[in-house]
Amino acid sequence: MSRSTDLAELGSHLLENGPRKVIPAPRRIRVIYNRTVIVDSTKGSLVWEHDYYPYLYFPASEIHNCTLRNRQPIKSDGIIRASVAELHVAADESRKIPAAVTDRVVRFTDDRGLGALTGLVRLEFKAMDQWLEEDVPIYVHPKDPSKRIEVLPSSRRIEVRVDGKTVAKSGFSMHLHEPRLPTRYYLPMGCLDQTVLRRSELVTKCPYKGDADYYDVVIGGVEYPNIVWYYRYPALECGALAGMACFYNEKVDILLDGQLLERPSMPR
Repeated sequence: MSRSTDLAELGSHLLENGPRKVIPAPRRIRVIYNRTVIVDSTKGSLVWEHDYYPYLYFPASEIHNCTLRNRQPIKSDGIIRASVAELHVAADESRKIPAAVTDRVVRFTDDRGLGALTGLVRLEFKAMDQWLEEDVPIYVHPKDPSKRIEVLPSSRRIEVRVDGKTVAKSGFSMHLHEPRLPTRYYLPMGCLDQTVLRRSELVTKCPYKGDADYYDVVIGGVEYPNIVWYYRYPALECGALAGMACFYNEKVDILLDGQLLERPSMPR
Protein backbone atom coordinates (compact mmCIF):
# COMPACT_ATOMS: atom_id res chain seq x y z
CA MET A 1 0.00 0.00 0.00
CA SER A 2 1.46 3.34 -1.00
CA ARG A 3 1.70 6.32 1.29
CA SER A 4 -0.98 8.22 -0.65
CA THR A 5 -3.27 5.19 -0.93
CA ASP A 6 -3.61 4.78 2.83
CA LEU A 7 -4.72 8.40 3.18
CA ALA A 8 -7.18 7.91 0.34
CA GLU A 9 -8.57 4.88 2.15
CA LEU A 10 -8.82 6.86 5.37
CA GLY A 11 -10.68 9.63 3.56
CA SER A 12 -13.03 7.13 1.95
CA HIS A 13 -13.70 5.47 5.29
CA LEU A 14 -14.53 8.79 6.94
CA LEU A 15 -16.80 9.79 4.06
CA GLU A 16 -18.67 6.49 4.18
CA ASN A 17 -18.81 5.94 7.94
CA GLY A 18 -18.10 9.30 9.51
CA PRO A 19 -15.70 9.87 12.41
CA ARG A 20 -16.36 8.29 15.81
CA LYS A 21 -16.68 11.70 17.41
CA VAL A 22 -15.86 15.35 16.70
CA ILE A 23 -15.59 18.11 19.31
CA PRO A 24 -14.22 21.68 19.16
CA ALA A 25 -10.59 22.30 20.14
CA PRO A 26 -10.78 25.86 21.53
CA ARG A 27 -7.25 25.94 22.91
CA ARG A 28 -4.62 27.71 20.84
CA ILE A 29 -2.94 25.20 18.56
CA ARG A 30 0.14 25.97 16.51
CA VAL A 31 1.66 23.74 13.86
CA ILE A 32 5.21 24.26 12.60
CA TYR A 33 6.42 22.83 9.31
CA ASN A 34 9.73 23.67 7.67
CA ARG A 35 10.44 26.18 10.49
CA THR A 36 7.27 28.03 9.50
CA VAL A 37 4.09 28.44 11.54
CA ILE A 38 1.39 27.19 9.19
CA VAL A 39 -1.41 27.00 11.79
CA ASP A 40 -2.10 29.34 14.71
CA SER A 41 -5.70 28.68 15.56
CA THR A 42 -8.37 28.30 18.23
CA LYS A 43 -10.81 26.90 15.66
CA GLY A 44 -9.50 23.36 15.37
CA SER A 45 -11.52 20.19 15.85
CA LEU A 46 -10.60 17.01 17.68
CA VAL A 47 -11.62 14.15 15.40
CA TRP A 48 -11.70 10.52 16.51
CA GLU A 49 -10.89 8.40 13.46
CA HIS A 50 -10.91 5.36 15.78
CA ASP A 51 -11.77 4.72 19.42
CA TYR A 52 -8.37 5.32 20.98
CA TYR A 53 -7.33 8.96 20.65
CA PRO A 54 -8.15 12.03 18.53
CA TYR A 55 -6.44 13.88 15.70
CA LEU A 56 -6.50 17.62 15.12
CA TYR A 57 -8.24 18.94 12.02
CA PHE A 58 -8.48 22.61 10.97
CA PRO A 59 -10.62 24.71 8.63
CA ALA A 60 -8.69 25.40 5.43
CA SER A 61 -8.94 29.12 6.24
CA GLU A 62 -6.79 28.54 9.34
CA ILE A 63 -3.82 27.22 7.36
CA HIS A 64 -1.38 29.96 6.35
CA ASN A 65 2.11 30.57 4.94
CA CYS A 66 1.81 27.59 2.62
CA THR A 67 -0.02 26.34 -0.45
CA LEU A 68 -2.42 23.39 -0.58
CA ARG A 69 -2.86 21.53 -3.86
CA ASN A 70 -5.29 18.66 -4.30
CA ARG A 71 -3.54 15.62 -5.77
CA GLN A 72 -5.78 12.56 -5.48
CA PRO A 73 -9.57 12.91 -5.43
CA ILE A 74 -11.61 10.87 -2.97
CA LYS A 75 -15.17 10.17 -4.04
CA SER A 76 -18.34 9.24 -2.22
CA ASP A 77 -21.42 8.26 -4.23
CA GLY A 78 -19.48 9.23 -7.35
CA ILE A 79 -18.87 12.79 -6.15
CA ILE A 80 -15.48 14.21 -5.13
CA ARG A 81 -15.85 15.13 -1.46
CA ALA A 82 -12.22 15.03 -0.34
CA SER A 83 -8.69 14.83 -1.71
CA VAL A 84 -5.25 13.74 -0.69
CA ALA A 85 -3.43 17.05 -0.89
CA GLU A 86 0.10 18.39 -1.11
CA LEU A 87 1.26 21.11 1.27
CA HIS A 88 4.06 23.34 -0.02
CA VAL A 89 6.05 25.88 2.00
CA ALA A 90 8.07 28.20 -0.21
CA ALA A 91 11.76 28.88 0.36
CA ASP A 92 12.65 31.82 2.58
CA GLU A 93 16.01 33.10 1.41
CA SER A 94 16.20 35.72 4.17
CA ARG A 95 16.15 32.93 6.75
CA LYS A 96 18.02 30.48 4.53
CA ILE A 97 15.13 28.03 4.62
CA PRO A 98 14.70 25.86 1.51
CA ALA A 99 11.29 24.94 0.15
CA ALA A 100 9.58 21.89 1.60
CA VAL A 101 6.62 19.76 0.59
CA THR A 102 4.57 16.94 2.13
CA ASP A 103 1.72 14.92 0.68
CA ARG A 104 0.48 13.71 4.08
CA VAL A 105 -2.65 15.85 3.99
CA VAL A 106 -6.35 15.09 3.55
CA ARG A 107 -8.64 17.94 2.58
CA PHE A 108 -12.44 17.75 2.74
CA THR A 109 -14.65 19.86 0.49
CA ASP A 110 -17.16 22.49 1.59
CA ASP A 111 -20.05 20.09 0.94
CA ARG A 112 -22.42 20.65 3.88
CA GLY A 113 -23.45 17.04 3.64
CA LEU A 114 -20.13 16.13 5.26
CA GLY A 115 -21.35 17.45 8.60
CA ALA A 116 -18.55 18.10 11.08
CA LEU A 117 -15.89 17.32 8.43
CA THR A 118 -17.06 20.09 6.09
CA GLY A 119 -14.10 22.18 4.92
CA LEU A 120 -11.62 20.60 7.32
CA VAL A 121 -7.99 19.70 6.63
CA ARG A 122 -6.12 16.85 8.27
CA LEU A 123 -2.37 17.38 8.64
CA GLU A 124 -0.52 14.17 9.42
CA PHE A 125 0.82 14.58 12.93
CA LYS A 126 4.22 12.98 12.35
CA ALA A 127 4.75 14.80 9.05
CA MET A 128 4.85 18.16 10.84
CA ASP A 129 7.91 19.42 12.71
CA GLN A 130 6.17 20.52 15.91
CA TRP A 131 2.71 20.90 17.45
CA LEU A 132 1.95 23.22 20.36
CA GLU A 133 -1.12 23.35 22.59
CA GLU A 134 -0.99 26.86 24.02
CA ASP A 135 2.78 26.93 24.76
CA VAL A 136 3.21 23.23 25.53
CA PRO A 137 4.56 20.78 22.92
CA ILE A 138 2.22 17.97 21.90
CA TYR A 139 4.02 14.62 21.85
CA VAL A 140 3.10 11.41 19.98
CA HIS A 141 -0.51 12.43 19.29
CA PRO A 142 -3.10 14.93 20.58
CA LYS A 143 -4.53 14.19 24.00
CA ASP A 144 -8.10 13.19 24.68
CA PRO A 145 -9.39 16.02 26.92
CA SER A 146 -11.79 13.62 28.65
CA LYS A 147 -9.03 11.19 29.58
CA ARG A 148 -7.93 11.72 33.15
CA ILE A 149 -4.82 10.16 34.66
CA GLU A 150 -4.63 9.99 38.44
CA VAL A 151 -1.43 9.39 40.40
CA LEU A 152 -2.18 8.53 44.02
CA PRO A 153 0.40 7.97 46.79
CA SER A 154 -0.10 4.83 48.83
CA SER A 155 1.46 3.43 52.01
CA ARG A 156 0.23 -0.10 51.29
CA ARG A 157 2.98 -2.71 51.35
CA ILE A 158 3.95 -3.82 47.88
CA GLU A 159 6.24 -6.61 46.70
CA VAL A 160 7.20 -7.63 43.17
CA ARG A 161 8.38 -11.12 42.28
CA VAL A 162 9.84 -12.44 39.05
CA ASP A 163 9.89 -16.23 38.72
CA GLY A 164 9.42 -16.49 42.49
CA LYS A 165 12.28 -14.13 43.37
CA THR A 166 11.54 -10.85 45.13
CA VAL A 167 12.99 -8.07 42.99
CA ALA A 168 11.34 -5.06 44.67
CA LYS A 169 9.69 -4.31 48.00
CA SER A 170 8.42 -1.06 49.48
CA GLY A 171 6.08 0.45 52.05
CA PHE A 172 5.37 3.34 49.68
CA SER A 173 4.33 3.49 46.06
CA MET A 174 2.50 5.68 43.57
CA HIS A 175 -0.58 4.14 41.96
CA LEU A 176 -1.31 5.34 38.45
CA HIS A 177 -4.89 5.00 37.26
CA GLU A 178 -5.44 5.37 33.52
CA PRO A 179 -8.61 4.51 31.56
CA ARG A 180 -8.57 1.12 29.82
CA LEU A 181 -5.33 0.05 31.52
CA PRO A 182 -4.65 -1.84 34.74
CA THR A 183 -3.47 0.13 37.74
CA ARG A 184 0.29 0.61 37.52
CA TYR A 185 2.36 0.53 40.69
CA TYR A 186 5.43 2.78 40.77
CA LEU A 187 8.05 2.07 43.43
CA PRO A 188 11.04 4.18 44.49
CA MET A 189 14.00 3.18 42.35
CA GLY A 190 16.07 2.43 45.46
CA CYS A 191 13.60 -0.29 46.47
CA LEU A 192 14.46 -2.40 43.43
CA ASP A 193 17.12 -5.12 43.56
CA GLN A 194 19.77 -3.41 41.46
CA THR A 195 21.70 -6.65 40.95
CA VAL A 196 19.05 -8.06 38.61
CA LEU A 197 18.55 -4.95 36.48
CA ARG A 198 20.15 -4.46 33.09
CA ARG A 199 19.56 -1.30 31.12
CA SER A 200 17.59 -1.78 27.91
CA GLU A 201 17.80 0.26 24.72
CA LEU A 202 14.01 0.45 24.44
CA VAL A 203 12.35 3.87 24.71
CA THR A 204 8.59 4.37 24.37
CA LYS A 205 6.66 7.62 24.19
CA CYS A 206 3.36 8.59 25.78
CA PRO A 207 1.68 11.99 25.34
CA TYR A 208 0.30 11.80 28.88
CA LYS A 209 3.33 10.56 30.81
CA GLY A 210 6.46 11.23 28.74
CA ASP A 211 9.35 9.15 27.40
CA ALA A 212 9.92 5.85 29.20
CA ASP A 213 13.30 4.13 29.52
CA TYR A 214 13.42 0.42 30.30
CA TYR A 215 15.33 -2.24 32.20
CA ASP A 216 15.55 -5.96 31.58
CA VAL A 217 15.53 -8.27 34.58
CA VAL A 218 18.09 -11.10 34.56
CA ILE A 219 17.74 -13.91 37.12
CA GLY A 220 19.88 -17.04 37.04
CA GLY A 221 20.91 -16.32 33.48
CA VAL A 222 17.30 -15.99 32.33
CA GLU A 223 16.41 -12.65 30.76
CA TYR A 224 13.03 -11.00 31.18
CA PRO A 225 13.25 -8.16 28.65
CA ASN A 226 11.75 -4.72 29.14
CA ILE A 227 9.57 -5.51 32.15
CA VAL A 228 10.61 -2.42 34.15
CA TRP A 229 10.25 1.17 33.04
CA TYR A 230 10.67 4.65 34.43
CA TYR A 231 10.21 8.25 33.32
CA ARG A 232 13.37 10.27 33.71
CA TYR A 233 11.49 13.48 32.92
CA PRO A 234 7.78 12.73 33.28
CA ALA A 235 5.13 15.03 31.87
CA LEU A 236 3.92 17.74 34.23
CA GLU A 237 0.70 15.97 35.22
CA CYS A 238 2.71 12.87 36.14
CA GLY A 239 5.59 14.66 37.86
CA ALA A 240 5.12 12.50 40.97
CA LEU A 241 6.50 9.54 39.00
CA ALA A 242 10.00 11.03 38.84
CA GLY A 243 12.47 8.66 40.47
CA MET A 244 9.94 5.81 40.45
CA ALA A 245 9.95 2.53 38.52
CA CYS A 246 7.12 0.29 37.38
CA PHE A 247 6.86 -3.40 36.51
CA TYR A 248 4.54 -4.87 33.91
CA ASN A 249 1.70 -6.34 35.95
CA GLU A 250 1.10 -8.74 33.07
CA LYS A 251 4.58 -10.29 33.37
CA VAL A 252 5.36 -10.32 37.10
CA ASP A 253 3.68 -11.23 40.39
CA ILE A 254 2.63 -8.26 42.51
CA LEU A 255 1.60 -8.62 46.14
CA LEU A 256 -0.32 -5.71 47.65
CA ASP A 257 -0.69 -5.86 51.43
CA GLY A 258 0.35 -9.50 51.15
CA GLN A 259 -2.36 -10.41 48.64
CA LEU A 260 -1.28 -11.71 45.24
CA LEU A 261 -2.93 -9.65 42.52
CA GLU A 262 -4.38 -11.35 39.47
CA ARG A 263 -2.31 -10.70 36.39
CA PRO A 264 -4.23 -8.63 33.83
CA SER A 265 -4.43 -9.73 30.21
CA MET A 266 -1.50 -8.75 28.03
CA PRO A 267 -2.09 -5.47 26.15
CA ARG A 268 -2.69 -5.89 22.43
